[in-house]
Amino acid sequence: MAEIKRLSESRDLTKIERIGAHSHIRGLGLDSSMEARAVSEGMVGQVPARKAAGLILQLIRDGKIAGRAILIAGQPGTGKTAIAMALAKSLGQETPFASISASELFSLELSKTEALTQAFRRAIGVRIKEEAEIIEGEVVEISIDRPISSNGNPSSSNMAAKTGKLTLKTTDMETVYELGAKMIEALNKEKVQSGDVVALDKASGKVTKLGRSVGRSRDYDAVGPHTKFVRCPEGELQKRKEVVHCVTLHEIDVINSRTQGFLALFTGDTGEIRAEVREQIDTKVGEWREEGKAEIIPGVLFIDEVHMLDIECFSFLNRALENEMAPILVIATNRGITNIRGTNYKSPHGIPPDFLDRLLIIATQPYSEEEIHKILGIRCDEEEVEMSNDAKVLLTKIGVETSLRYAIHLITAAALACQKRKGKIVEIDDISRVYGLFLDVKRSTQYLMEYQSQYMFNEVPGEGDADEAMQS
Repeated sequence: MAEIKRLSESRDLTKIERIGAHSHIRGLGLDSSMEARAVSEGMVGQVPARKAAGLILQLIRDGKIAGRAILIAGQPGTGKTAIAMALAKSLGQETPFASISASELFSLELSKTEALTQAFRRAIGVRIKEEAEIIEGEVVEISIDRPISSNGNPSSSNMAAKTGKLTLKTTDMETVYELGAKMIEALNKEKVQSGDVVALDKASGKVTKLGRSVGRSRDYDAVGPHTKFVRCPEGELQKRKEVVHCVTLHEIDVINSRTQGFLALFTGDTGEIRAEVREQIDTKVGEWREEGKAEIIPGVLFIDEVHMLDIECFSFLNRALENEMAPILVIATNRGITNIRGTNYKSPHGIPPDFLDRLLIIATQPYSEEEIHKILGIRCDEEEVEMSNDAKVLLTKIGVETSLRYAIHLITAAALACQKRKGKIVEIDDISRVYGLFLDVKRSTQYLMEYQSQYMFNEVPGEGDADEAMQS
C-alpha cells in the first residue's frame, strides 16, 4: 500500500522548480516615488545603487537612453548581478533583456565581433503592428466528413478529401462555415469541440482557443484546473483586429539569413550573418517605422565580468554604442586597477579610459551585518529551510567574517545535516557541523600555508626549503 502511495505522489509532480543564486529577486524594490525600500522584492540594502538603477529603469521605459552604457562596479559579493537581474524583472516581459558573460565570447565558434553584434541585436526589440481578418465566436457544432476508402474504412491518408462544417455564433448572429483540409487539421490539433470560444485567422489559418463558453459551464460536472471560461463574443463574427508581434532584431536576422533560419533559432546554430542581410533588415525596419507599422524597443544587454573583454572588443563596443539602433549596455566588474586584456597598460576595472568616459558608474558597497542577516532570512525562505534565530545569528557572523556567498552555501548543507539527524529546524549544531566540513577561503589559505610542503609545484618556501636553498 505504501508503494502505491509513493508512486501516486511522484506522478503528481508536474514540474521541478530549481532554486538559483538570484531566484529570490522579483524587482528593484522601489516605491512609486522611485525611493528604495529597505527590504523589498528580494532586494536588501544597496539603497544608492538601487535608486540609480531605478532612474535608469525610468529612462529605459521612456525610451530616452538608447545607446548609453552603465557600469556596476563593486567588490565580490556586493550584489552587482542581483541589481542587473532586478532591472530585467522590473522591465517586464516585452522589453528585451540579453545577458552574457564576457568569457563566453572566447568559447564560441563565431568571431568576437560577430558574437557581440548578435548579443546587441538580441537586446533590440521590434513591435510590429498589422491588421488581420479574424473570425471570433462560440462553436455551436463541428462536423467533419471522412470519405470511405476502397476497403470500407475511413481514409486517414487522403487529407485533401476531408470536408466539414463549423457553426459559429456570437450574441447577435450565427453562421455556418465550410471547412477545408488545412482548417480541419488546425481544429483537430487544438482539440476544438462544441462549447469552445475560438478565434480563426483568415490569412494564416491559425486557430486560437480562447476558452470555454460561460453559457455551457453547467453542462460539465468536472473540469480541469486550467479550464478558462469566457463570455460569448458580441457583434459581428468577422472583425478586423490589430495584431502586435514582438520580435528581436537577431530573430529577424536569423530567419532572413538562410532558408531554414527559424530552425536555427531553436538549435542555437546561427552561424555568422552577413553584413548585407543586416543592412537590408535595418532599412526595412526603418521604412516600417516611418509608415507606423513598427516600433523599436531598445532593450538591455548585460555583460558580466566585463574585464575579461580584450582591447578589440572594447573598440567594437565604442563604435557599436554610436549606432542609432543600439540597446542600453549594462556591464559589471569586481576588478580594481588591472591590465586591459590584450595590452600591457593598466586601467581602472581593466577598461580603456576612452570607454570609461562613456559610462555612468553605479558603485555597490559591502553589506552590513544587519543586511546580511536579512538576506540569509530571504534565502532560507526561498530554499524552504526552517532555521532557528540562534542559528541565523551564527550564520550571519560567519557571513561577516568570511563572505555572504559562503554563508548562503551553508544553508542547504545545514538543512541536509538537520535532515540526517531527523530534525525539522536547523540549529546551531548543524551550522557548526557544516562549518567544520567545508572550508572558507581564509581557512583554506591557512591550511595551505601549514601544509604547503606536501603540495606539488608549491611556490611559497617553507623553513626546510629555505635552509636547503641556502646550503646549495
